[in-house]
Amino acid sequence: MKQAKTTKFIPTVDADRKWYIVDAKDQTLGRLATKVARIIRGKEKVIFSPNSDTGDFVVVINAGQIKVTGKRETLKAYFHYSGYPGGLKEQSFLELKKKKPEYLIESAVKGMLPKNRLGNQLIKKLKVYSGEDHPHKAQKPELISLTEK
Repeated sequence: MKQAKTTKFIPTVDADRKWYIVDAKDQTLGRLATKVARIIRGKEKVIFSPNSDTGDFVVVINAGQIKVTGKRETLKAYFHYSGYPGGLKEQSFLELKKKKPEYLIESAVKGMLPKNRLGNQLIKKLKVYSGEDHPHKAQKPELISLTEK
């Protein structure tokens, strides 16, 4: 009688974590966000499991120099609702790019992650900075280029 093969699941603590650094200068927002979300989720790894955190840490620099295509720079809007009547706030892409450029990348990546406890855990592995400097030099992050296929 043949014995059935079982699928091996890697516990979250056994997953090998790496740190990557991504330069967002002149990158398109959506394309950058999809590639970063795949790295954070761990889909690039052989040990990927949809119900566990096997991904890597990603540091995004130069978030203030991100771009979008077409007329999105003027038309794209971000909304926040406080829950009170008349509490709907709207900000354009250009306003947010000047005030909080980190939020643009964080919200794009967060929208591509699972909407559950796993997603809340995964988004903490994304570190976004508007300039070149970041406090994660001790982790020795690898610089990766997302423009290559």
